[in-house]
Order: sequence, then structure tokens, then C-alpha cells
Amino acid sequence: MLRNVLIGAAMLALSACASTPTYTPAARSGGPGYSETAIESTRYFVTYRAPGAADAAVVQDYALLRAADLTLQNGRDWFWVDRRTLDEDSARRSGPSIGVGIGGGSWGRRGGGGVSVGMNFPLGGASGQRAQSATLEVRFGEGVKPDDPNAYDARAVAANIRARIAPAQ
Repeated sequence: MLRNVLIGAAMLALSACASTPTYTPAARSGGPGYSETAIESTRYFVTYRAPGAADAAVVQDYALLRAADLTLQNGRDWFWVDRRTLDEDSARRSGPSIGVGIGGGSWGRRGGGGVSVGMNFPLGGASGQRAQSATLEVRFGEGVKPDDPNAYDARAVAANIRARIAPAQ
């Protein structure tokens, strides 16, 4: 029995490694990868979805990279992020937990009760924030980029993020 549990845990750990996010277009609506939706000719929602929970910084970087690529594809120089949404993996816990259950019942003249205790030990590392998707609402601009933290130079963003992810791809 313990052997089956250990084999299952090892398979789960390996499947988590296999779901490392990559910068690719989503094959289907709501699937892993990047996608965008035009709101106006210069305004888009850009989303990156990880295949499972991933490092939140990576998920946000891939959304920014798609925004930069989309800006350049539309012949613009910079983009402005109006709104950001990060969907975190709420099922992830940072430490062990204990649960207690109490139950009872009867069958004819016989009755019974029971108490159980369960423990949970997360197998993954608890370092950093985890997320499943990041969505940006962006506007494109031309010419000199505004001096504001919400404005991004599309060429610089694309070059910087690609330099960091190139070894992983």
C-alpha cells in the first residue's frame, strides 16, 4: 500500500515538472498559452494561462511579452497597462494541515460513531506566489513613451523577457 502511495506521489511530482509554462499561443479558447481579445483598434485584453499553477512572475512576464509582441505587430512603439489581473492558485497551501471528522449513524437497533484525523503535507515547494493566469488590459501608443510606470517600451520588454526565457525554451 505504501509503495503505491509513493509511486503515485512520484508520478504527480513528475507531471508537475512536465507542465512548465512555455511561451506559445493557446491551442483552444481557455487553454494554456497566450491569447488576446481586441476591445478597440488600439486596446486589447492579453491573457497568458499556465498549464497548471506556475510561478506568478513567469505568468506575468509571458503576458507582458505577448503585449509587447502585439504592440509591435500593430506597428506601435509602446503600450500602456490600464489594468492587471492575476488568478492565483488558491488550492496551494504553504504548510501541513490537520483535519478532524466526526460522524455517527444507526441501523435498526444498532448505532455507531466514529472519529477520524487526517493530515496533509504539501509535496511541492512553497516558495513564491503561484498563479494560473495573468490578464492585462493594454493600449498601444506611438512616438515617445510616457514617463510612467504603467507605460512600457515594446522593443525593450520583448528583448529583456526573451533574453531571460531563451534558455528555458
